[in-house]
Amino acid sequence: MRIAVLVPCFNEEAAVEAVVRNFSTVLPEATVYVYDNNSTDRTREVAAAAGAVVRRETRQGKGFVIQRMFADVDADVYVLVDGDNTYDAASAPGMIERLRAEQLDLVTGARVAANQSAYRPGHRFGNAMLSGLVALLFENRFADMLTGYRVFSRRFVKTFTGSASGFEIETELTVHALALRMPGAEMEIPYRERPEGSSSKLRTFRDGFRILWMILRLVVGERPLFFFGTLAIVFAAASLVLIFPVILTYLETGLVPRLPTAVLCTSLMVLSFLSLSCGLILNIVTRARREAKRLRYLELPAPPPLETKPSR
Repeated sequence: MRIAVLVPCFNEEAAVEAVVRNFSTVLPEATVYVYDNNSTDRTREVAAAAGAVVRRETRQGKGFVIQRMFADVDADVYVLVDGDNTYDAASAPGMIERLRAEQLDLVTGARVAANQSAYRPGHRFGNAMLSGLVALLFENRFADMLTGYRVFSRRFVKTFTGSASGFEIETELTVHALALRMPGAEMEIPYRERPEGSSSKLRTFRDGFRILWMILRLVVGERPLFFFGTLAIVFAAASLVLIFPVILTYLETGLVPRLPTAVLCTSLMVLSFLSLSCGLILNIVTRARREAKRLRYLELPAPPPLETKPSR
């Protein structure tokens, strides 16, 4: 069985050596790939000296790096982990074992921090809010949607067509599994502070808004009838509210004194019908696209099952 450990890195000279050595120790049969994303320090040299296969992705952003890794690396099981040494390598064998034992396509590591400095309250709150929003819109079953520690099957990786450029890639990975009805699970894992000399690349507000924008894009792309149907209801409700006084005046006097309001209401109702029509048409297109991806997913083999010894 081929196992690939995928480590996206940007200026992680202080942490990447420990990441490579720790994963090489707990998964001696795995190949560790470090993809450098235009680092200005010695990340590449340190990773290569530690025994990793080092490659480069010049388009800046974690999303671009993950898309490149998924396209380039061929394996049966993939472990995706950040290069900042905040995730526990010892959890990887258990996550892989669960993936194989239960024939899953995705196992995510839900972060359990030893102290607040490792997992800042603001980040914890933002993660909970965004995970809850995705749960509401896509029936998300993962509590820690934005974790950087995941184990994938080959068929997950080779059917993922991402478009995110930055940290919003985690949202896209989660919705990919939900849209194709892939079996998945979540396991609690230790989460620790970054080592000295390593700094976070996450910008709370900027990346938070980018994740929100990605969620909106995914709603339009994966649930168009819900999105455009909601717009249709809003336009129709506004039209009915505004036209009600005009109708009362007409019934009382036989006149339409507020012609601009009547025109506006008519326009809003037309927009409502157009939105509903767009939603219905795009829903058919989305279902066809999703089923095509599902068929491609089913063509690929499931994760290699655990070998069980026959009972005597």
